[in-house]
Amino acid sequence: MSPLEQACIDKGMKMTEQRRVIARVLSDALDHPDVEAVHRRAFAIDPRISISTVYRTVRLFEEANIITRHRFRDGRSRYEQRSEDHHDHIINIRTGEVLEFHNEEIEALQCALADEMGLDLVGHRMELFCVPKESE
Repeated sequence: MSPLEQACIDKGMKMTEQRRVIARVLSDALDHPDVEAVHRRAFAIDPRISISTVYRTVRLFEEANIITRHRFRDGRSRYEQRSEDHHDHIINIRTGEVLEFHNEEIEALQCALADEMGLDLVGHRMELFCVPKESE
């Protein structure tokens, strides 16, 4: 059973076979797929899964805080399984590739900045939009 399937069960969701397939697709994703990519992958496993089923299921998972939706400037919502481990994203705007990173120095700097302003940092999201360096 995938971690996302287990999270759904823990939340008391009814898990149809189609929801299980979609949960597995999202759990197995090494990228941040949009709904169309989730549908292609799920359809390859079960051709009875429609795009509307994927849209409804993804919305259900998001409302249950099991997955996180991102909008990375390309006009598409992309998804990843919600994680307790904080990370930020670097997005290659030419290829759409999304890389995850965590940097303690950046985290400390953000906390220090909030502290200087008399605030406690309770959350943040960092997205860096980049292009490949030109060859020298």
